[in-house]
Amino acid sequence: MRSVSGFLDVSANSRRRRWRAVALSCVLSLGGCAAGPDFTRPVAPSAARYTADTLRGEAVSTDAKVQHIALGQEIEGDWWTLFQSEVIDELVKQAVAHNRNLAAAAATLNQARELALAKAGTRYPQVGLSAGVGRQQYGAEFLGGFANLAPFTYFAVGPSVSYALDYTGGVARGVERQYALAEVEQHQLNAAYLAVTGQAVMQTLAIAAARAQISTVETILGEDQENLTLVRTAFENGSVAREDVVSAQSQIANDMTLLPPLRQDLATARHALSVVLGRSPASEVPGGVDLWNITLPSKVPVSLPSELAHRRPDILAAEARLHAATSAVGVAQSNLYPKIQLSASVGPQSLKVGQLFDGTNTAWSLISGLTAPLFDGGTLRAEKRAAIDAMHASAANYEETVLEAFAQVADLLEGLDHDAEQLDAQDQAQQAAQSGLDLARISYKEGNAGVLEVLDAGRSYQRARLGYVRAVAQRYFDTVQLFLALGGTSPNTAQAATSAQQGSL
Repeated sequence: MRSVSGFLDVSANSRRRRWRAVALSCVLSLGGCAAGPDFTRPVAPSAARYTADTLRGEAVSTDAKVQHIALGQEIEGDWWTLFQSEVIDELVKQAVAHNRNLAAAAATLNQARELALAKAGTRYPQVGLSAGVGRQQYGAEFLGGFANLAPFTYFAVGPSVSYALDYTGGVARGVERQYALAEVEQHQLNAAYLAVTGQAVMQTLAIAAARAQISTVETILGEDQENLTLVRTAFENGSVAREDVVSAQSQIANDMTLLPPLRQDLATARHALSVVLGRSPASEVPGGVDLWNITLPSKVPVSLPSELAHRRPDILAAEARLHAATSAVGVAQSNLYPKIQLSASVGPQSLKVGQLFDGTNTAWSLISGLTAPLFDGGTLRAEKRAAIDAMHASAANYEETVLEAFAQVADLLEGLDHDAEQLDAQDQAQQAAQSGLDLARISYKEGNAGVLEVLDAGRSYQRARLGYVRAVAQRYFDTVQLFLALGGTSPNTAQAATSAQQGSL
């Protein structure tokens, strides 16, 4: 199976140079007469923060893993490197190289660019070469009955030129629209890059979290076995009834039910990671990562809302769609004006092949044509109004995309704060449950408590310990989600990565 880098094309560099040259010429040519409104980039929101309440700046934690929110700063380099895990770094590298969605997005971008180049070609004269041979006979009345021409064979060859005079700028607007659509695909590729890197990290963390919970349950089962041994010893000594042994065995059986769902979560995460890496789920997933060996980023750079609008791929894609919709208005407006077409042809014509290139047989033509709409039942004006409505819809969609992005970041910022509180509460609950379990066991040995008290204390400890592991994992998950909501890697780094992939297509 091919990777993204496997779609190599030896003409990639020349294609990129051609793209830049034509794009520059088209942009420069748009400075002339052009129908419809000129696109103006939306003004970035002036908000200085994401939430109504001022951010606390840090999340409280009892395990010395304090996270500071660095508002107004951007992520430097690749965002996933902040977790300081070589395993994560390697998996992300493999995902970027082999993910199929990323390969499809890169190919779609190249398609859009080629379509833009094709559209740009319509701004220039179209030159062709025609050649023909035929046999023809005219009717008796062709020359008014004065002569009756016999059937004859003719030969003709020569170039022809046609050019649509774009005095209204409609063609230019069409080219502008096509380039805006290509820009949409560029941002879609950046979004795919962000999604693939995010999925690689999230699924790796999901595997680590499932393993950590399975290890915790196995530890709890070991403690359950100790409880059972304790109860059996007491039963053999005649100090407890058989019901206590049955209760201890029942506790082990109940705790065993925790393992299958966790193992299923582990398998699901492994399969999802395989797909992200461009592999079959049956393939062996690279070495896992221990949840406790992953470094929680202590400093979380958070760009300002005004900067977020210029870095998130979905916002930039919505902006490019608005640009395309604005250009479409110009196309629709230009259709209301007459079309002027210029054409010319020159070349020899002869009844004999040997005399075809005789200078006396040269024929030429120069034709100009004008086509103006007079009555179309209101079609063209309705199309213009529809284009304006589409532009307004694109503007509203852009604003909605910005608002949803801000809300997502706000939710995750609050989530990190609450994750720290939850982790602190779970840590205290775990310590309290551990102390309660230890005291219950001591009391049971001394005959001051029954086995039910020991089992209840064990269940409390089980819930608290599993809750602590899940709280740790959730903190990592929300940190990753925040990085993704902020647009992930800095724009320059992301652009360089996606450009490298485009160059390999």
